[in-house]
Formats: sequence, structure tokens, C-alpha cells
Amino acid sequence: MDKFCCLKSSFSKLVSTRSSSSTGKGKNHEGSIKYGFTLVKGKANHPMEDYHVAKFVQTQGKELGLFAIYDGHLGDRVPSYLQKHLFSNILKEDEFWNDPGASISKAYLSTDQTILSHSSDLGRGGSTAVTAILINGQILWTANVGDSRAVLSRKGQAVQLTTDHEPNTERGIIENKGGFVSNLPGDVPRVNGQLAVSRAFGDKSLKSHLRSDPDVQNTDVMANQEAVDIARKVRDPLKAAKQLTAEALKRDSKDDISCVVVRFRC
Repeated sequence: MDKFCCLKSSFSKLVSTRSSSSTGKGKNHEGSIKYGFTLVKGKANHPMEDYHVAKFVQTQGKELGLFAIYDGHLGDRVPSYLQKHLFSNILKEDEFWNDPGASISKAYLSTDQTILSHSSDLGRGGSTAVTAILINGQILWTANVGDSRAVLSRKGQAVQLTTDHEPNTERGIIENKGGFVSNLPGDVPRVNGQLAVSRAFGDKSLKSHLRSDPDVQNTDVMANQEAVDIARKVRDPLKAAKQLTAEALKRDSKDDISCVVVRFRC
């Protein structure tokens, strides 16, 4: 069984706002998928700056699980804005159901442009983000900017689904944009000596040297083991092939589906 969770990287603060801690749990309509969250303020001498989303919604005849962590810095107005608007902006994209990956990327960029254009209201701060959209409990789309992580537990093994956007790993891009990476002050690489991530929402004063395009990934519609588990239960290979294609269709596979099952004697 696969399990999904959102985690923070070593350079991030902890989560939420308005109080020192927050916890909650929920489940999907059928009760087959459950989630829980805990948000605890770190030791930094400022209010909590991070927000989260964890909920299931029904739309377009499908069930979506929406999960996110927005890790703010220099204030909480940008992560608060993301909590209210990023998922709705993603789902408003005309091609979301046909091409979720491209729609997620487009919505990240357009949301960042809106944040920058309202910097007089939202302030000079910014936020990292990690988002996950679970479609009908079968297809998982993850995306991130910054160092907040999405991690999948597959048969007890951790599989990181996101990329940490650190200044050292994207130094060339930053320098080509006219910026620099420095470990001063402190011992953490920072863009222009200020920000410990190379991609973020907001941060208008650094934006010419930062990126806000996300890394996007989706999990397989059907894992290899799942396909074998289905096929080995059906002795007739034709019936097994039909059952595999039917299962892929049920899981909303958009591509053409072809399947050959060969049963060996043993």
C-alpha cells in the first residue's frame, strides 16, 4: 500500500499560523482514505508563518484530495494568500482535466504574478509550497517550489516526489540572472545572502534572481505489482488482459491502452 505525506525540509520552519499548534484529521466520502495533520510552531521569535490545506472535495463528478503546506517567510500574508487561492487557480485552468501537469505549472506562475502585482498589500515576504492533488483516490499529482517536500511511502520505503530547490543546486541559473549565492551570513547557501531557497512565491525584491515554476510529478496509474496481482488471479489470459485495461480505464487513464498477457506453464 502507498501512503502519502507532506514533510518539511531541514531548512524550513514548522507549520501553520494564528496559534502555537493545530491538529486535525478527516477522510474521503467513502471513508477509505484518511488523513491527519499536526502543525507546531518552531522556536523562532516571530509568529507562525505557515499554512496548510487538507480536505476532500467533489467536482466535475470526481473526488479530489487537496493537500498542501505553504512555508512563509518575512510574514504570513503570502502563504495565507496561497492557502485561499492556489488550488482554486489550479482547478480553474481550462485544461486541468486533460493535462493536470501543465495546468498546475501554469497556475503556479500566474498565482505568483498576482502576488507580485499586489505586493503593496501582501508585503515583501514570500513562501515555499508543496501541493498534492489526489484524483479519485488513484492518481496523485505533486508539485513544489522551494524546499517543502512530498514523500510517498511505498511498501515501507520512502520515495521523495519533489525536488529541493536549493541555491547551490541552481547556482548557475541564479548567477545567469545577475544574482549570487553566498553562505554569509551563517553557514547556509542563500540567494544574494538572503533566501535559503532558489524558488519561491513572492519575494519581490529577489524575484529577478528567483524562479517560481514548480517541479511537477504524477505517480503511475497502475504499478507493476498491481498489474501482476490482477493478472495472476485470472487463468484465461484474454480475460486477464480485458480486466487490466478495464482497471486502467476506471483509474482515468487518458492514453490509449493496450495489453498483452502471456501465461507460462509452471
